Amino acid sequence: MAVVIQNPPLWRRALPLVQGFDGPLLLAIALLTALGLLTMYSAAFEMPGRFETHARNLLIAAGVLFVAAQISPQRWLTLAAPMYLLGVALLLAVDLVGIERNGSQRWLDLGLLVIQPSEIMKLAMPLMLAWWFQKREGQLQGLDFLVAAVIVAVPTALILSQPDLGTSLLIASSGLFVIYFAGLSWKLIVPPVLLGLAGMVALVWMEPHWCQTGVDWVLLHDYQKVRVCTLLNPTADPLGSGFHIIQSMIAIGSGGLWGQGLLQGTQTQLDFVLERTTDFIFAAYAEEFGFLGVLLLLGAYFYLVWRGLKIAIEAPSLFTRLLAGALTLVHFVYAFVNIGMVSGILPVVGLPLPFLSFGGTAMVTLGASLGILLAIARSKRLQQS
Repeated sequence: MAVVIQNPPLWRRALPLVQGFDGPLLLAIALLTALGLLTMYSAAFEMPGRFETHARNLLIAAGVLFVAAQISPQRWLTLAAPMYLLGVALLLAVDLVGIERNGSQRWLDLGLLVIQPSEIMKLAMPLMLAWWFQKREGQLQGLDFLVAAVIVAVPTALILSQPDLGTSLLIASSGLFVIYFAGLSWKLIVPPVLLGLAGMVALVWMEPHWCQTGVDWVLLHDYQKVRVCTLLNPTADPLGSGFHIIQSMIAIGSGGLWGQGLLQGTQTQLDFVLERTTDFIFAAYAEEFGFLGVLLLLGAYFYLVWRGLKIAIEAPSLFTRLLAGALTLVHFVYAFVNIGMVSGILPVVGLPLPFLSFGGTAMVTLGASLGILLAIARSKRLQQS
Protein backbone atom coordinates (compact mmCIF):
# COMPACT_ATOMS: atom_id res chain seq x y z
CA MET A 1 0.00 0.00 0.00
CA ALA A 2 1.54 3.29 -1.15
CA VAL A 3 1.73 6.17 1.28
CA VAL A 4 1.21 9.60 -0.27
CA ILE A 5 2.94 12.44 1.53
CA GLN A 6 1.62 15.87 0.58
CA ASN A 7 3.88 18.86 1.07
CA PRO A 8 2.16 21.83 2.69
CA PRO A 9 1.46 24.77 0.39
CA LEU A 10 4.13 27.43 -0.03
CA TRP A 11 2.26 30.03 2.02
CA ARG A 12 2.08 27.65 4.97
CA ARG A 13 5.81 26.93 4.78
CA ALA A 14 6.57 30.65 4.61
CA LEU A 15 4.27 31.50 7.53
CA PRO A 16 6.92 30.91 10.26
CA LEU A 17 9.12 33.54 8.60
CA VAL A 18 6.56 36.29 9.27
CA GLN A 19 4.95 34.89 12.39
CA GLY A 20 5.04 37.40 15.22
CA PHE A 21 5.66 40.45 13.02
CA ASP A 22 4.23 43.65 14.51
CA GLY A 23 1.21 44.58 12.40
CA PRO A 24 0.87 48.25 13.47
CA LEU A 25 4.54 48.90 12.71
CA LEU A 26 4.18 47.27 9.30
CA LEU A 27 1.11 49.46 8.67
CA ALA A 28 3.12 52.62 9.37
CA ILE A 29 5.91 51.41 7.08
CA ALA A 30 3.41 50.60 4.30
CA LEU A 31 1.77 54.04 4.55
CA LEU A 32 5.11 55.88 4.43
CA THR A 33 6.25 53.71 1.52
CA ALA A 34 3.09 54.55 -0.44
CA LEU A 35 3.52 58.27 0.24
CA GLY A 36 7.18 58.02 -0.79
CA LEU A 37 6.36 56.36 -4.10
CA LEU A 38 3.59 58.86 -4.87
CA THR A 39 5.82 61.84 -4.08
CA MET A 40 8.77 60.49 -6.06
CA TYR A 41 6.52 59.82 -9.06
CA SER A 42 5.60 63.49 -9.16
CA ALA A 43 8.94 65.03 -8.16
CA ALA A 44 10.92 62.88 -10.62
CA PHE A 45 8.38 62.96 -13.44
CA GLU A 46 10.87 64.55 -15.84
CA MET A 47 13.85 62.50 -14.59
CA PRO A 48 13.85 59.24 -16.56
CA GLY A 49 14.60 56.20 -14.43
CA ARG A 50 14.63 57.94 -11.05
CA PHE A 51 11.18 56.75 -9.94
CA GLU A 52 11.99 53.20 -10.99
CA THR A 53 15.31 53.33 -9.12
CA HIS A 54 13.57 54.66 -6.02
CA ALA A 55 11.05 51.81 -6.18
CA ARG A 56 13.92 49.35 -6.56
CA ASN A 57 15.69 50.84 -3.54
CA LEU A 58 12.50 50.46 -1.50
CA LEU A 59 12.29 46.81 -2.55
CA ILE A 60 15.91 46.23 -1.56
CA ALA A 61 15.27 47.94 1.78
CA ALA A 62 12.22 45.71 2.26
CA GLY A 63 14.40 42.67 1.62
CA VAL A 64 16.98 43.88 4.14
CA LEU A 65 14.18 44.54 6.63
CA PHE A 66 12.88 40.99 6.19
CA VAL A 67 16.33 39.44 6.64
CA ALA A 68 17.13 41.60 9.70
CA ALA A 69 13.81 40.61 11.25
CA GLN A 70 14.83 36.93 11.03
CA ILE A 71 17.92 37.54 13.21
CA SER A 72 17.16 37.10 16.89
CA PRO A 73 18.03 39.85 19.39
CA GLN A 74 20.50 37.42 21.00
CA ARG A 75 22.37 37.19 17.70
CA TRP A 76 22.35 40.97 17.34
CA LEU A 77 23.86 41.13 20.82
CA THR A 78 26.83 38.99 19.70
CA LEU A 79 27.25 41.08 16.54
CA ALA A 80 27.35 44.44 18.36
CA ALA A 81 31.03 44.68 19.30
CA PRO A 82 32.39 43.21 16.01
CA MET A 83 30.23 45.61 13.97
CA TYR A 84 31.40 48.60 16.00
CA LEU A 85 35.09 47.66 15.77
CA LEU A 86 34.75 46.99 12.04
CA GLY A 87 33.04 50.36 11.56
CA VAL A 88 35.76 52.24 13.44
CA ALA A 89 38.48 50.41 11.49
CA LEU A 90 36.82 51.32 8.18
CA LEU A 91 36.47 54.96 9.28
CA LEU A 92 40.19 55.04 10.06
CA ALA A 93 40.85 53.56 6.62
CA VAL A 94 38.72 56.32 5.05
CA ASP A 95 40.86 58.89 6.85
CA LEU A 96 44.01 57.32 5.39
CA VAL A 97 43.06 56.11 1.89
CA GLY A 98 39.46 57.19 1.39
CA ILE A 99 37.96 58.48 -1.85
CA GLU A 100 37.32 62.22 -2.02
CA ARG A 101 34.25 63.59 -3.78
CA ASN A 102 33.06 67.21 -3.81
CA GLY A 103 35.49 68.17 -1.07
CA SER A 104 34.48 65.32 1.28
CA GLN A 105 36.45 62.15 1.98
CA ARG A 106 33.73 59.69 3.01
CA TRP A 107 34.06 56.62 0.80
CA LEU A 108 36.28 53.56 0.73
CA ASP A 109 37.10 51.54 -2.37
CA LEU A 110 37.16 47.81 -1.53
CA GLY A 111 37.76 46.71 -5.10
CA LEU A 112 34.43 45.07 -5.84
CA LEU A 113 32.42 47.94 -4.40
CA VAL A 114 32.68 51.40 -2.89
CA ILE A 115 31.19 51.78 0.58
CA GLN A 116 30.49 54.62 3.01
CA PRO A 117 31.54 53.26 6.44
CA SER A 118 29.58 55.92 8.32
CA GLU A 119 26.40 54.09 7.29
CA ILE A 120 27.59 51.02 9.23
CA MET A 121 27.91 53.15 12.36
CA LYS A 122 24.24 54.14 12.19
CA LEU A 123 23.49 50.59 13.33
CA ALA A 124 26.74 49.74 15.09
CA MET A 125 26.60 52.70 17.50
CA PRO A 126 23.28 51.88 19.23
CA LEU A 127 24.10 48.17 19.09
CA MET A 128 27.46 48.69 20.80
CA LEU A 129 26.12 50.93 23.55
CA ALA A 130 23.14 48.67 24.21
CA TRP A 131 25.60 45.75 24.46
CA TRP A 132 27.79 47.75 26.87
CA PHE A 133 24.96 48.66 29.23
CA GLN A 134 23.56 45.13 29.05
CA LYS A 135 26.99 43.88 30.14
CA ARG A 136 27.08 46.39 33.02
CA GLU A 137 23.45 45.84 34.09
CA GLY A 138 23.02 45.97 37.85
CA GLN A 139 26.47 47.45 38.50
CA LEU A 140 26.42 50.79 36.66
CA GLN A 141 28.77 53.48 37.92
CA GLY A 142 29.85 56.89 36.68
CA LEU A 143 32.86 55.36 34.93
CA ASP A 144 30.54 53.23 32.79
CA PHE A 145 28.89 56.36 31.40
CA LEU A 146 32.34 57.82 30.72
CA VAL A 147 33.26 54.71 28.71
CA ALA A 148 29.98 55.08 26.82
CA ALA A 149 30.84 58.71 26.03
CA VAL A 150 34.17 57.56 24.55
CA ILE A 151 32.36 54.93 22.47
CA VAL A 152 30.22 57.73 21.04
CA ALA A 153 33.04 60.26 20.62
CA VAL A 154 35.50 58.14 18.59
CA PRO A 155 33.38 57.45 15.45
CA THR A 156 31.64 60.83 15.75
CA ALA A 157 34.99 62.64 15.58
CA LEU A 158 36.15 60.50 12.64
CA ILE A 159 32.97 61.22 10.67
CA LEU A 160 33.04 64.91 11.56
CA SER A 161 36.57 65.15 10.12
CA GLN A 162 35.48 63.83 6.69
CA PRO A 163 33.61 66.33 6.94
CA ASP A 164 30.03 65.07 7.35
CA LEU A 165 28.23 67.11 10.00
CA GLY A 166 24.77 65.65 9.36
CA THR A 167 25.78 62.00 9.72
CA SER A 168 28.02 62.73 12.72
CA LEU A 169 25.14 64.44 14.53
CA LEU A 170 22.81 61.56 13.69
CA ILE A 171 25.22 58.92 14.96
CA ALA A 172 26.04 60.92 18.08
CA SER A 173 22.33 61.35 18.81
CA SER A 174 21.71 57.60 18.45
CA GLY A 175 24.41 56.99 21.05
CA LEU A 176 23.14 59.70 23.38
CA PHE A 177 19.65 58.21 23.23
CA VAL A 178 21.01 54.89 24.52
CA ILE A 179 22.96 56.64 27.28
CA TYR A 180 19.86 58.60 28.31
CA PHE A 181 17.65 55.50 28.37
CA ALA A 182 20.32 53.69 30.40
CA GLY A 183 19.73 56.13 33.26
CA LEU A 184 21.91 59.20 32.77
CA SER A 185 21.17 61.74 35.51
CA TRP A 186 19.28 64.92 34.63
CA LYS A 187 21.98 66.83 36.49
CA LEU A 188 24.35 65.95 33.65
CA ILE A 189 21.81 66.65 30.90
CA VAL A 190 20.51 70.11 31.87
CA PRO A 191 23.84 72.07 31.83
CA PRO A 192 24.81 71.25 28.20
CA VAL A 193 21.21 71.89 27.08
CA LEU A 194 21.24 75.33 28.75
CA LEU A 195 24.68 76.02 27.27
CA GLY A 196 23.41 75.10 23.81
CA LEU A 197 20.38 77.38 24.17
CA ALA A 198 22.60 80.22 25.31
CA GLY A 199 24.85 79.64 22.31
CA MET A 200 21.89 79.81 19.91
CA VAL A 201 20.66 83.06 21.45
CA ALA A 202 24.16 84.53 21.17
CA LEU A 203 24.41 83.38 17.54
CA VAL A 204 21.13 85.05 16.59
CA TRP A 205 22.12 88.23 18.45
CA MET A 206 25.60 88.42 16.92
CA GLU A 207 24.64 87.26 13.40
CA PRO A 208 25.32 90.62 11.71
CA HIS A 209 28.91 90.58 13.00
CA TRP A 210 29.80 86.87 13.03
CA CYS A 211 28.45 86.18 9.53
CA GLN A 212 30.55 88.84 7.85
CA THR A 213 33.13 87.79 5.28
CA GLY A 214 36.51 87.16 6.85
CA VAL A 215 35.23 86.09 10.26
CA ASP A 216 36.69 82.65 10.96
CA TRP A 217 34.59 80.09 12.86
CA VAL A 218 37.31 77.93 14.35
CA LEU A 219 35.21 74.82 15.00
CA LEU A 220 33.34 74.78 11.68
CA HIS A 221 34.34 74.66 8.02
CA ASP A 222 33.54 77.63 5.80
CA TYR A 223 30.64 75.87 4.07
CA GLN A 224 29.15 74.99 7.47
CA LYS A 225 29.39 78.63 8.52
CA VAL A 226 27.57 79.59 5.30
CA ARG A 227 24.77 77.13 6.09
CA VAL A 228 24.24 78.52 9.58
CA CYS A 229 24.35 82.12 8.37
CA THR A 230 21.96 81.27 5.54
CA LEU A 231 19.53 79.87 8.09
CA LEU A 232 19.68 83.09 10.10
CA ASN A 233 19.29 85.35 7.06
CA PRO A 234 18.58 83.58 3.74
CA THR A 235 17.82 86.87 2.00
CA ALA A 236 21.45 87.97 2.39
CA ASP A 237 22.29 85.92 -0.72
CA PRO A 238 18.94 85.11 -2.38
CA LEU A 239 20.45 83.89 -5.66
CA GLY A 240 23.30 81.98 -4.04
CA SER A 241 23.41 80.18 -0.72
CA GLY A 242 19.89 81.28 0.22
CA PHE A 243 18.23 80.17 -3.02
CA HIS A 244 17.34 76.63 -1.90
CA ILE A 245 15.77 77.71 1.39
CA ILE A 246 13.82 80.62 -0.12
CA GLN A 247 12.37 78.55 -2.97
CA SER A 248 11.62 75.70 -0.59
CA MET A 249 9.64 77.96 1.77
CA ILE A 250 7.77 79.44 -1.22
CA ALA A 251 6.85 75.92 -2.35
CA ILE A 252 5.63 74.91 1.13
CA GLY A 253 3.57 78.09 1.48
CA SER A 254 2.02 77.79 -1.98
CA GLY A 255 0.60 74.37 -1.09
CA GLY A 256 -2.09 76.00 1.03
CA LEU A 257 -4.65 73.78 2.73
CA TRP A 258 -5.38 71.27 -0.01
CA GLY A 259 -2.22 71.47 -2.13
CA GLN A 260 -1.88 72.20 -5.83
CA GLY A 261 -2.37 68.57 -6.82
CA LEU A 262 -0.20 65.76 -8.16
CA LEU A 263 2.18 67.03 -10.89
CA GLN A 264 0.73 70.55 -10.47
CA GLY A 265 3.30 72.13 -8.15
CA THR A 266 4.73 75.21 -9.87
CA GLN A 267 7.92 75.53 -7.82
CA THR A 268 8.53 71.80 -8.13
CA GLN A 269 7.69 71.20 -11.77
CA LEU A 270 9.42 74.40 -12.97
CA ASP A 271 12.72 73.38 -11.30
CA PHE A 272 12.84 76.11 -8.68
CA VAL A 273 13.28 73.44 -5.98
CA LEU A 274 16.56 72.05 -7.30
CA GLU A 275 17.01 69.06 -4.95
CA ARG A 276 13.35 68.09 -5.08
CA THR A 277 13.98 64.33 -5.16
CA THR A 278 16.62 64.20 -2.43
CA ASP A 279 17.08 66.45 0.61
CA PHE A 280 14.31 68.92 -0.33
CA ILE A 281 11.60 66.47 -1.36
CA PHE A 282 9.41 67.61 1.55
CA ALA A 283 8.97 70.96 -0.21
CA ALA A 284 7.66 69.15 -3.30
CA TYR A 285 5.33 67.05 -1.16
CA ALA A 286 3.97 70.04 0.79
CA GLU A 287 3.37 72.06 -2.37
CA GLU A 288 1.34 69.36 -4.10
CA PHE A 289 -0.50 67.86 -1.09
CA GLY A 290 -0.88 70.93 1.10
CA PHE A 291 -1.32 71.30 4.84
CA LEU A 292 -3.64 68.28 5.11
CA GLY A 293 -1.14 66.12 3.27
CA VAL A 294 1.62 67.31 5.61
CA LEU A 295 -0.56 66.37 8.60
CA LEU A 296 -0.97 62.88 7.12
CA LEU A 297 2.79 62.51 6.62
CA LEU A 298 3.63 63.80 10.10
CA GLY A 299 0.95 61.54 11.55
CA ALA A 300 2.53 58.53 9.84
CA TYR A 301 5.97 59.41 11.22
CA PHE A 302 4.63 59.97 14.73
CA TYR A 303 2.69 56.71 14.56
CA LEU A 304 5.88 54.86 13.57
CA VAL A 305 7.80 56.49 16.43
CA TRP A 306 5.01 55.77 18.92
CA ARG A 307 4.86 52.14 17.89
CA GLY A 308 8.64 51.78 18.07
CA LEU A 309 8.73 53.24 21.57
CA LYS A 310 5.94 50.89 22.63
CA ILE A 311 8.01 47.97 21.33
CA ALA A 312 10.95 49.32 23.35
CA ILE A 313 8.90 49.55 26.54
CA GLU A 314 7.64 45.97 26.15
CA ALA A 315 11.02 44.51 25.10
CA PRO A 316 12.17 41.55 27.25
CA SER A 317 15.71 42.65 28.14
CA LEU A 318 17.75 45.78 28.82
CA PHE A 319 19.65 45.30 25.55
CA THR A 320 16.49 45.16 23.44
CA ARG A 321 14.84 48.06 25.30
CA LEU A 322 17.82 50.35 24.79
CA LEU A 323 18.32 49.28 21.19
CA ALA A 324 14.65 49.62 20.20
CA GLY A 325 14.34 53.02 21.86
CA ALA A 326 17.44 54.42 20.16
CA LEU A 327 16.59 53.06 16.69
CA THR A 328 13.08 54.48 16.96
CA LEU A 329 14.24 57.97 17.93
CA VAL A 330 16.79 57.95 15.10
CA HIS A 331 13.83 57.88 12.70
CA PHE A 332 12.38 60.84 14.58
CA VAL A 333 15.68 62.73 14.21
CA TYR A 334 15.79 61.98 10.46
CA ALA A 335 12.29 63.36 9.91
CA PHE A 336 12.58 66.28 12.34
CA VAL A 337 15.92 67.54 11.01
CA ASN A 338 15.00 67.15 7.34
CA ILE A 339 11.61 68.85 7.64
CA GLY A 340 13.15 71.51 9.88
CA MET A 341 15.93 72.38 7.43
CA VAL A 342 13.57 72.42 4.43
CA SER A 343 11.18 74.68 6.35
CA GLY A 344 13.96 77.11 7.26
CA ILE A 345 14.10 76.49 11.02
CA LEU A 346 17.27 74.35 11.03
CA PRO A 347 20.51 74.62 9.01
CA VAL A 348 20.95 72.35 6.00
CA VAL A 349 22.93 69.29 7.09
CA GLY A 350 22.19 66.81 4.32
CA LEU A 351 19.94 64.26 6.04
CA PRO A 352 17.34 62.55 3.81
CA LEU A 353 13.64 62.26 4.60
CA PRO A 354 12.91 58.58 5.39
CA PHE A 355 10.96 56.71 2.68
CA LEU A 356 10.62 59.83 0.51
CA SER A 357 14.14 61.01 -0.38
CA PHE A 358 16.02 59.36 -3.22
CA GLY A 359 19.06 57.36 -2.14
CA GLY A 360 19.98 53.72 -1.80
CA THR A 361 22.43 53.46 1.10
CA ALA A 362 20.36 55.41 3.64
CA MET A 363 17.25 53.49 2.60
CA VAL A 364 18.95 50.16 3.23
CA THR A 365 20.19 51.31 6.65
CA LEU A 366 16.70 52.43 7.62
CA GLY A 367 15.31 49.11 6.41
CA ALA A 368 17.81 47.23 8.59
CA SER A 369 16.92 49.31 11.66
CA LEU A 370 13.21 48.68 11.16
CA GLY A 371 13.96 44.99 10.69
CA ILE A 372 15.73 44.95 14.07
CA LEU A 373 12.65 46.59 15.62
CA LEU A 374 10.48 43.86 14.12
CA ALA A 375 12.88 41.21 15.43
CA ILE A 376 12.61 42.65 18.96
CA ALA A 377 8.81 42.76 18.82
CA ARG A 378 8.75 39.26 17.34
CA SER A 379 10.94 37.79 20.07
CA LYS A 380 8.54 39.09 22.73
CA ARG A 381 5.50 37.63 20.97
CA LEU A 382 7.10 34.27 20.32
CA GLN A 383 8.08 34.03 23.99
CA GLN A 384 4.46 34.60 24.99
CA SER A 385 3.05 32.07 22.54
